[in-house]
Amino acid sequence: MKTKTTLLGITMTLMASLLAAVPAYAGNSTAGTKIGVLTCDSVPGSGLNLLIHSTVDVKCKFESTDGSGVEHYIGETGVGLGIDINYKLERHLVFTVFAADTARGNHKLAGKFVGAGGSATAGIGAGAQVLVGGSNRSVSLQPVIEGSTGIGVSGGITYLFLQADD
Repeated sequence: MKTKTTLLGITMTLMASLLAAVPAYAGNSTAGTKIGVLTCDSVPGSGLNLLIHSTVDVKCKFESTDGSGVEHYIGETGVGLGIDINYKLERHLVFTVFAADTARGNHKLAGKFVGAGGSATAGIGAGAQVLVGGSNRSVSLQPVIEGSTGIGVSGGITYLFLQADD
């Protein structure tokens, strides 16, 4: 029982630290207009979790706020530097997308996004991330809400790499 209490304490401290840093980081990256919502789901069986690095393939769908269409992406997400001790069966991410350039189309979300994030899972879990990147680093993915199933804890410098999936 002491091990569970210690892990929970470490998890809560890590989550509190990361979430405390998110508003300061997000404040520097919200310049722009909300252009849509990006939803990503992990690809089953594609995950690789190491203590300080993890990766999982994702399939994503971007829906613009003006109803002008849907773009599909494939890519990967994970913790580039930090801690990731997880066994997750599924991961579902939802980002609010802001961009300085509001021109439509052309898969403007293609590229690499980096930021900070963390999550905790015990059966059903949650997490948060703030990422900046994309086309000319002009796109901001604002606090992602992450839903997951499995067991574990992660936190650190996170990333999302996207490419067009036509």
